[in-house]
Amino acid sequence: MSSGPARRAFAHGLEDLRLQVELMAMRVDQALERMRAVIEDGDHAAATLVIAADNEIDASNVDLMERCHELLSREQPVAGDLRLIVGALRVTAELERVGDLAIRGTKAAEAHELLASEPVVHDLLVSMANRAITEFRVAERAWATCDLGLATELNSGGEEMALLADRLVTELIGLRRRDAPELAIRAVTVGRSLDRIADHARVIGARVRYLITGDSEHLAAEVR
Repeated sequence: MSSGPARRAFAHGLEDLRLQVELMAMRVDQALERMRAVIEDGDHAAATLVIAADNEIDASNVDLMERCHELLSREQPVAGDLRLIVGALRVTAELERVGDLAIRGTKAAEAHELLASEPVVHDLLVSMANRAITEFRVAERAWATCDLGLATELNSGGEEMALLADRLVTELIGLRRRDAPELAIRAVTVGRSLDRIADHARVIGARVRYLITGDSEHLAAEVR
């Protein structure tokens, strides 16, 4: 590891990397909020904005990958710096996937009337969207503040989403109507997307825990 101006420039690059990942997370957060509007109200305009914003999210992912590789080639980072760079690579990949899942969640727009015709099913999807966004925002804050408590909170956050997913399946199995198969397919597509968003939030939490502690046991959460 070099010292003096080169080291200061490297440290500045690391801080800028952390902030740019935070900015990418904010873009994804905005996409998730619009996705929620689609699920709640069938907002077609919001769905269009989610799809349009995905190109920007993908571009951020590519740019940040290049920044990480450039930082790795510039210096021989110490352990903590290396965890930050590799963590940024992993977190940006998770954010890109969440952006893709937000698009899948907006498929509720084209089936809103059908989904809303079963109030219990619709309410469960809204609750799943709320839970997914809550978990994502905990992960977002954990990265931004490097807060071990917030990151640890995500370690045991899957139970509520699992219960909602189970209730959704139970409701869909019990449907007795001619268009039940189509309704079930639409609801499961949206529900699975929301469940996966929460999964990715928990992976981000695991990466933050590893970044702070250096304990590789936290990376077990990434095995999916």
